[in-house]
Amino acid sequence: MLKQRVITALILAPLFVWSVIALPTTYISILFAVMITIGATEWMRLMGDPAPIGKYPFIGLVWLLMLVSGWLSQYTMLFYLLLTATALWWCYAVWLLQRYSAHVLNCEAQGEMNQFPLSGLAAIGVVLLVPSWIAMVVLHSISPYWLLLMMVLIWGADTGAYFSGRAFGKRKLAPQVSPGKSWEGVAGAMAMAVVVALVGGVLLDVSGVALLGLVFLSLITVAFSIVGDLVESLMKRRVGVKDSGTLLPGHGGVLDRIDSLTAAAPVFALGVFLLGIRA
Repeated sequence: MLKQRVITALILAPLFVWSVIALPTTYISILFAVMITIGATEWMRLMGDPAPIGKYPFIGLVWLLMLVSGWLSQYTMLFYLLLTATALWWCYAVWLLQRYSAHVLNCEAQGEMNQFPLSGLAAIGVVLLVPSWIAMVVLHSISPYWLLLMMVLIWGADTGAYFSGRAFGKRKLAPQVSPGKSWEGVAGAMAMAVVVALVGGVLLDVSGVALLGLVFLSLITVAFSIVGDLVESLMKRRVGVKDSGTLLPGHGGVLDRIDSLTAAAPVFALGVFLLGIRA
């Protein structure tokens, strides 16, 4: 499994970085739309059986709303409202995770099944997929390097969390949702976020107060990325599957790779706009 993960990463990571830097935003938007479409098919699996909406109607809804979000991105205030509403939903997701944990503990205490009665599954899927798509597209239109910085920030945080968690992890972050995550891993992710933000900021010619703002934004972005990861873990546990799909050898499905980005991308894009720290 580890060998497959490494081989897949070594193939896809350079290809992805090249695509972000070399391709124009129009092509990037299509590439990300394909990625989101695959994610939408995987989300259907996580809805359980019977799903509240058919596969093709759901994918059609996602496509339609991507077009709408692309139109909204032309109007600054409407785009701000979209990203702000998305960030607020992710704040609500923190409460949702706490509620799920309490539900599981209660079911375990009573010896019952821990199926979590989650409503609005199609709407949740839309919130995960559509805002992240337009956020990444708009970041790329500002500068490919801002999108790349956000990606490296999440990858770096994941790496920091992994090694810090393995070395020092004792206090579980959300054992009923994702038993492998620890508060020590969160600390490692945050430390790596500071390093990436400082190095990336300097490379993008960000300095002074703006650089401090970028560091603060990066910490918030990584915090939200952890929530995004946990929400997908909740969905997988709810239906009893290990991965969202099997497309990527050793990595599972597309949603397994972009779960952090679904929350991080809208928050990072909103912060870049509000702080005015564009390259």
